[in-house]
Amino acid sequence: MSLNLTAAGLADQKAWEAAGYALPSYDREAMITRTKESPCWVHFGAGNIFRAFQANTAQELLNNGTFDRGVIVAEGFDTEIIRDMYQPHDNLSILVTLKADGSVEKTVVGSIAESLAADTADSPDFARLKEIFTKDSLQMATFTITEKGYSLKNGACELLPSVAADFAAGPSSITSYMGKVASLLYERFLAGEKPVAMVSTDNCSHNGEKLSLALTAYASAWEENKLVQPGFLSYLQNPEKVSFPWTMIDKITPRPDGSIEKILEEDGLADAQPIVTSRHTYVAPFVNAEECQYLVVEDHFPNGRPPMEKSGWIFTDRETVNKTERMKVCTCLNPLHTALAVFGCLLDYELISEEMKNPVLKKLVERIGYIEGLPVVTDPGILSPKQFIDEVMNIRIPNPFMPDTPQRIATDTSQKLSIRFGETIKSYLASPELSLSDLQAIPAVFAGWLRYLMGVDDNGDAFELSPDPLLATVRPYVQDLKLGAPADREALSKTLAPLLSDASIFGVDLISAGLSDRVLDAFVSMLHGPGAVADTLAALTAQF
Repeated sequence: MSLNLTAAGLADQKAWEAAGYALPSYDREAMITRTKESPCWVHFGAGNIFRAFQANTAQELLNNGTFDRGVIVAEGFDTEIIRDMYQPHDNLSILVTLKADGSVEKTVVGSIAESLAADTADSPDFARLKEIFTKDSLQMATFTITEKGYSLKNGACELLPSVAADFAAGPSSITSYMGKVASLLYERFLAGEKPVAMVSTDNCSHNGEKLSLALTAYASAWEENKLVQPGFLSYLQNPEKVSFPWTMIDKITPRPDGSIEKILEEDGLADAQPIVTSRHTYVAPFVNAEECQYLVVEDHFPNGRPPMEKSGWIFTDRETVNKTERMKVCTCLNPLHTALAVFGCLLDYELISEEMKNPVLKKLVERIGYIEGLPVVTDPGILSPKQFIDEVMNIRIPNPFMPDTPQRIATDTSQKLSIRFGETIKSYLASPELSLSDLQAIPAVFAGWLRYLMGVDDNGDAFELSPDPLLATVRPYVQDLKLGAPADREALSKTLAPLLSDASIFGVDLISAGLSDRVLDAFVSMLHGPGAVADTLAALTAQF
């Protein structure tokens, strides 16, 4: 039996269902026609998170009959995804939901009505996007383009060359991602200043603000250079015309995993193999993702919106979105992930889920979340922080099917420590009821990161550090240290003082805060020789 992921292949409905796949329960051809005629929802960013979350949201609305149109997806970074994966499969994909009980749920997602290259060199596709943006029916454009997608400047705070060129050239000749989006909004402005919501669903704080600032920068430059009609900037800055809702998204969608590919091939799926594009995007006819997911959205849509609350999206006000983001990032998920990432690399784990079988590591992250974090957690009111951590600890992180690695999560750790742990420390410093002496696990994570920077695991073997923009700055502080060599604590204290006092990394000056000694003690202990990291953590958690 062969299962072909195409519109024609879905005609063999019995074969798909016999293999355990849930199929679209709506008339897909009619949906495509309606969506193309009266588009409501465009999404920028055709990657895995979109296919696992936003596209499946549209599918659920179509399946339950609460909405009659699908989503149009545009890809502006790696258009090979559209040409080599979406279009050969008639915009169909398979969502494999990886459940904590070891089972999988397989769904054919058919809600994508049209896939387009957001590339001005592909004039028919970009002309189609311009047409879509002039439609009265368009209610929203959503985004999953990563936080970097909104950046207009490099590390030296200089405009990126493509952005500078687009500022000077105007909307008729653009190459940058945000420039393309700004030019599409200019088409909507020219068509009668039609309202629309521009909704970033990328995993970064204040994402709506980032999108707004990026797009208004283009409008400002173009108006200043007299490259657009007056009023375009005012249009973008009028929230009753163009809104930029803030959102909080939470769903782990690792790259397509070989074990899932094997399951689908055994089902008879043809062409299940992933491809790697020339821009190094790893994409397959399927996506694998955890079952847990959250999308909290500021409810500000000047042209209306589909009833996404019927598929689990939570609509609220901006303050609550921000509180939910802080709850997740500062306490209930991200700090636990970072702790497991650092020690997972040192202790030679290949999967985050495997770490939760280690009682010492499990106890460490329980301490970080429940004991040190919850007393100062930001409670958004719409989600229970305690229940959120319970789900993370008992369902999400231990999920054996989630092929997430410590090495991936350890990427950019220097950029994460401040928000993921520093905010908790600040709250303790500000509270007359709380004592810094209760922070035992967080200093151990900082010590673990210093030990990680040596690039030597707990067996004494070298390993490759994950990418991080500050590696060249922070590694010299530990480069002369040797595992098993006696460490002069006083000398080490002086050597590390500039790093430990760097509030841009840790969120606070650890020396002034009175936490540096605790970090140093743990770090020195982890230097004693092979096995010292495991021994240090075992001794520490025994005191909890």
